[in-house]
Amino acid sequence: MYPEEKTGIVGWGSYIPRWRLSLKEIAEVWGFNPEQPEELGVSEKSVAGVDEDAVTMGIEAARNALMRAGINPKEIGAVWFGTESKPYAVKPSATIVAEAIGATPYSMATDWEFACRAASEAIRASIGAVASGLIKYALVVGSDTAQANPGDVLEFTASSAATALIIGSREESAAYFEASATYVTDTPDFWRRDHSKYPLHGEAFTGEPAYFKHIVGSVKTLLEKTGLKPEDFDYAVFHQPNGTFPLRVARMLGFPREKVTPGLITPYIGNSYNSSALIGLARVLEIAKPGQRILLAPFGSGAGSDAYSIVVTDKVEERKHRAPIVDDYLKRKYTVSYSLYAKYRGLVYRVE
Repeated sequence: MYPEEKTGIVGWGSYIPRWRLSLKEIAEVWGFNPEQPEELGVSEKSVAGVDEDAVTMGIEAARNALMRAGINPKEIGAVWFGTESKPYAVKPSATIVAEAIGATPYSMATDWEFACRAASEAIRASIGAVASGLIKYALVVGSDTAQANPGDVLEFTASSAATALIIGSREESAAYFEASATYVTDTPDFWRRDHSKYPLHGEAFTGEPAYFKHIVGSVKTLLEKTGLKPEDFDYAVFHQPNGTFPLRVARMLGFPREKVTPGLITPYIGNSYNSSALIGLARVLEIAKPGQRILLAPFGSGAGSDAYSIVVTDKVEERKHRAPIVDDYLKRKYTVSYSLYAKYRGLVYRVE
């Protein structure tokens, strides 16, 4: 028995801002090929509003997860916040979330950093902390208001959303972990140096040696470890930097398209970084049936990937509709112009 099998997802929740920006408008403003959005497999992206940031979105997702879990927040022994767009350079975001949901003061609270994989790293740590008996529950939040240099190709997909998972015992879980695996190397495909306002990326270098190599590495390690095969999974959720990479890596690993599309959210909201794979998992949990198996494989630049085998239990049915589902947030939207987006995301400044 792997340690992971003692633990599972007791509750989950997501949050997507109402604002949406059409990728065609970005292409028009900066003179990109009008076909570029279609090549990326994304039509529009979610944008945090003027009064939203990674913390406020994370709080909403955490509250949704608590509603599904139905637990006392005072029992949460760790609040771990994964992001690369925290609102404070020096001040933890996790403490704000913990205070807002009523988990303080007897809880660990830590911000995690590993590009888009920070929240996934926190999930692995949560599994260990819960399985060992150190804590009863851990709250993991993956939330980002992703940043991109205006006019850079990254601006097409860098979006905003949050997802939260409450990790607890297998007996209480709507889905339990079977096993996990990690594949990490020093691959600088994406970075932001100190004092730099926007991140840089290695263009095509972000694909083969980074995204594909690491996800393939983690998933193959998981399959070898467990003896499972692609046909043993009902769903597969990969990190989603765009709408095409997840489908391509699925083909490389032998997963058919129909197992990937239910959790493929990026075409509708863009790449929400630390929430990217987790929001796909959330949507799958909201449609999955007891006994079905899910592959989850987040990725973070720098670079690394985790792979998880997750089995849905009968408790998923009673918890699905205790809180807004991902589809509710996908339908709740308001289209904004590039100029409004630029104004409220701080891309233009007015000198008084």
